[in-house]
Amino acid sequence: MSFRIADVELSSRFFLGTSSYPSPQVLQQAIAASGAQVVTVGLKRQLAAVSSSSSAPNGQATQNDFYQLIRQSGARLLPNTAGCRTAREAVTLAHMARELFGTHWIKLEVVGDEHTLQPDPFELLTATTELVRAGFEVFPYCTDDLVSCQRLLDAGCRILMPWGAPIGSGQGLINPYALRTLRARLPDVPLIVDAGIGCPSDAALAMELGFDAVLLNSAVALAHQPVQMAQAFKMGIQAGRLAYEAGIMATQDMAVATTPVTGRPFL
Repeated sequence: MSFRIADVELSSRFFLGTSSYPSPQVLQQAIAASGAQVVTVGLKRQLAAVSSSSSAPNGQATQNDFYQLIRQSGARLLPNTAGCRTAREAVTLAHMARELFGTHWIKLEVVGDEHTLQPDPFELLTATTELVRAGFEVFPYCTDDLVSCQRLLDAGCRILMPWGAPIGSGQGLINPYALRTLRARLPDVPLIVDAGIGCPSDAALAMELGFDAVLLNSAVALAHQPVQMAQAFKMGIQAGRLAYEAGIMATQDMAVATTPVTGRPFL
């Protein structure tokens, strides 16, 4: 089940978001239950928390506590630029992340539509080009459009994170054909389905299509039992990957008897 991404060997193919959990304790337990070795953190949200905690009474260090929790989990931090609308804004935030957290990994999000939160392919490409030149390992949140993905690779990306569905929608994989095409046309590129995953079967399907990992947040954080849901997703991702590696049978229009009896005695 292990795989290599951005020159790092990982044993888990489950990337987990850290937003909207009922409490830090539940988040910590969910990370443990998921087995995730990479967790994402929204920079705009966390920097806002830094600002509010710095003015809090009695010197409350809620933000330091949050990052201490992440460190204790043993997971690698993947900062993201969620909420950015322009390449310039995303690039600035990425540089801040590298200084604050000491990582050159960045999940690059540049949203172009307020309703669907669909990535802006033009601003995303501009930001990617600049950040790659600055030495970042860019994990771009992108659509499932093949040509847009190829342009990101041309700009220096080594990883792609196409959406399954709009962020937080829980719709699952709304265009399996496009995702299958990406996998077939980009066989050597690490592909991570990001956004829209609603249930463990969605994650299993992504893995059955041959994707390398799944990133999700809301489906775990907003569940009635986030810790149990994290474990369910872990199992679904493992099952989907094992099925892909084992070789899933091809579908066909006609029935095929699994126990041929023609010409043989029936006891």
